[in-house]
Amino acid sequence: MAGKLKITYTRSAIRMVERHKRAVRALGLRKLYQTVIHDDTPNMRGMIRTVEHLVTVEEI
Repeated sequence: MAGKLKITYTRSAIRMVERHKRAVRALGLRKLYQTVIHDDTPNMRGMIRTVEHLVTVEEI
């Protein structure tokens, strides 16, 4: 797990529960189709798992 993750915000969180909205913000995503790169850590994997229906993830 020493790599990087490319996370793209693909679906809106408007009608989602507050927990999902906070996870999207914590990942650093603000606008649809925005992409961020984070280290592959257990914390990141947990946040991604919470909102896996809203984002796409690629390992780089």
